[in-house]
Amino acid sequence: MIRLGEKQTLTITRKKDFGVYLCNPSDAGGEAVLLPKKEVPAGADVGAELEVFIYRDSSDRLIATTAQPLISLGQTAVLKVQQVTKIGVFLDWGLPKDLLLPFKEQTTRVKEGREYLVALYIDKSSRLCATMKVYEYLRSDSSYKKDDHAIGYIYQIHPEYGAFVAVDGKYHGLIPARELHGEFEPGEKVTVRVSRVREDGKLELSLHERIPFQIDTDAEHILKLIQSYDGILPFTEKASPAVIERETGLSKAAFKRAVGRLLKTGKIQITDGKIREKKE
Repeated sequence: MIRLGEKQTLTITRKKDFGVYLCNPSDAGGEAVLLPKKEVPAGADVGAELEVFIYRDSSDRLIATTAQPLISLGQTAVLKVQQVTKIGVFLDWGLPKDLLLPFKEQTTRVKEGREYLVALYIDKSSRLCATMKVYEYLRSDSSYKKDDHAIGYIYQIHPEYGAFVAVDGKYHGLIPARELHGEFEPGEKVTVRVSRVREDGKLELSLHERIPFQIDTDAEHILKLIQSYDGILPFTEKASPAVIERETGLSKAAFKRAVGRLLKTGKIQITDGKIREKKE
C-alpha cells in the first residue's frame, strides 16, 4: 500500500517518457504512483528501488517526489507562511505545491512571512493539510532534566494555565501563568529553562534563570530602564504589580529583588517615592 504523507521505498515497475511509475513490491496488483521525469535519478530502470515522499499534486492526484519535505504525516515542524488567501493559508514545506493550513485549524491570526508551528494530518477529503492544534502530536519522552535550557515555540496561551510550548518543536511544555510577564503570542520562539520534569514526562518551563543568576540580569535591566528615564524612575517597589509589570516586564517580586541588588551595590538610591541612579 502506498502511504500518503510519508517517506517510503517503492519499486519502479514502468517507464514512460514523462517519468516512471512506482509500486509497493509487497502489494501485488496495488496502485502505482508517478515520479516525474525530472526527479528520476540517472540510470534508474525497472526494478530499481527509490525512497520517495507521497503527496497530491494540484489536480489532487497522488504523486511521488525524491525531494525532502520539511514535515511528514503526524510530525510537527515550524513552517513559513507563503500566502494568506480567502480559502486558507499556504505554507512552504519544501515541495512545489504549498501546504494548506485551513482557517478552522488556526489558533491565532496568521501573518504572511511569519513562521508557525504546525502538524501534518490527512483531512476528510484525503488531502494533506496543516494544523496549529498540535497538542496531540507532541511527545513526553524528552531527555531534558531540571535546569536544562532549550528552544521552544509558543502554540497556545491560556489566561489561567499559561503558555503552552512545544520544546524543540516536539515535546510538551508549559510556562505557568505566574511566569508570564510581558507580551507573548502564539508562534513566538522562546528560550526557556526546564524548571521541573513532571511524572508524566511533560516539562514545566521558565523564561528566567534560577533566582541567584536572574537577579543580576534583572538588576542590569532595571538600571538601563532608570537611565532611559534620565536617571529617575518615577515609582518604587511599592507600586502596584500591574504598574511594575507594565513598565518593567517583571513581576513585583523580581522587581523588588533587582532593586535590592542595585541598592546593595550602591548604584541607586530611593528618595521621595522615586528610584534615582547614583552618579559616580
